[in-house]
Amino acid sequence: MKTLIKGGRVIDPANNIDAVMDVLAEDGKIAQVGENLSADGAEVVDAAGKIVTPGLIDMHVHLREPGQEAKEDFGSGSRAAAAGGYTTVATMPNTRPVIDDAALVKAMQKRAEESAVVHIEIIGAVTKGQKGEEMAELGDMTEAGAVAFSDDGHFTKSAKVLLNCYDYLRTFDKIIINHEEEPSLVEEGVMNESHRSAMLGMKGRPTVAEDIAVARDIMLAEYADARVHVAHISSGRAVDLVRQAKKRGVKVTAEATPQHMTMTDELVVLSDSSTKINPPLRSQSDVDAVLEGLKDGTIDMVVTDHSPHAQEEKDREYMYAPSGFPGLETALGIMLTDLVHQGKLDLVTLIERMTAAPARVFKLKAGSLAVGMPADIAVIDPDLEWVVDDKKFYTKGSHSPFIGRKLKGKAVMTFVDGKLVMKDGEILA
Repeated sequence: MKTLIKGGRVIDPANNIDAVMDVLAEDGKIAQVGENLSADGAEVVDAAGKIVTPGLIDMHVHLREPGQEAKEDFGSGSRAAAAGGYTTVATMPNTRPVIDDAALVKAMQKRAEESAVVHIEIIGAVTKGQKGEEMAELGDMTEAGAVAFSDDGHFTKSAKVLLNCYDYLRTFDKIIINHEEEPSLVEEGVMNESHRSAMLGMKGRPTVAEDIAVARDIMLAEYADARVHVAHISSGRAVDLVRQAKKRGVKVTAEATPQHMTMTDELVVLSDSSTKINPPLRSQSDVDAVLEGLKDGTIDMVVTDHSPHAQEEKDREYMYAPSGFPGLETALGIMLTDLVHQGKLDLVTLIERMTAAPARVFKLKAGSLAVGMPADIAVIDPDLEWVVDDKKFYTKGSHSPFIGRKLKGKAVMTFVDGKLVMKDGEILA
């Protein structure tokens, strides 16, 4: 099978390409990238006025399998990913049961092969049951194909346990993705600790809880000469801690979500729990610092922290509702609308942080349009205006704070291994 995508603005940061060119995919691989290409028998796609990039990569999603399929499953989650222009996502292990052994990693890989329309990477737990007490089967899970390890949703209280895990995984050159909040400072907190939380009478989660956790985990990784990745960074001081650690040569990387670069705690209202996330929406100064960190490379990548819940769970009082909302179908549109089109972020930088960077950090065979690479491609219309409508979501979660918003910019085609799986918002696979 051949597909020739003609006349689009090809942005491929991994190969320093930004030019109007053609891309030829053949037998699931990138066959050629160049000007005025032709291929006998190829299906021709006119991409004039569009952007052609490697398929987007999200290294932090919650697809809820196994055990919480009522919230999301690999089928619905992968379709949401394709609708958003993503071709590779990595699913977190805080499931039921927790993905903490090789058998579960292999089982989830098989499930992905059977039901997913995009590539799904499996993240294993750092500790057994994510309890922070005993190292999980890290070596066996690595051999089974786990892409990284995380106790996401849980802070590993024992520095000794985490240090042992760093030491062990250094042999395999694998990354621990840390959820950074000192639990004693955030107990029962439901939003950022600020003037806004005081006005609303809500218990807060202070930024210093994140700062302390980031500082500790960076120092432990530095001591062990191991790799550490800061999940969904949200505090300005935490960003600077990562920046300074990188200057010292620490093997630290970081990620940030669209919501932590575009939304503040001023948007929190008691009547709408869709803004309840963890870490919480922060102050404007934190938002500015996170965006600056993304721009200068302190923060390596954009993730969604896609976290769908059953509607009845979110339709509760703010303080009792679970944290998180689905983000795969809105992330690109939010970043383009609120940052790129506003002149706050360069388009090429955004594409790099959503393709080449996560592939490089996690050593994925993805994020590049080099000849011979998998033909995972997103075609993006940067000027397409659309309204976020939860009734059109492929995810099972419908509690997004962006519902009803008019956005500018959207993926209009997604190719996985050369196969067109999404066109104009419709999943074809």
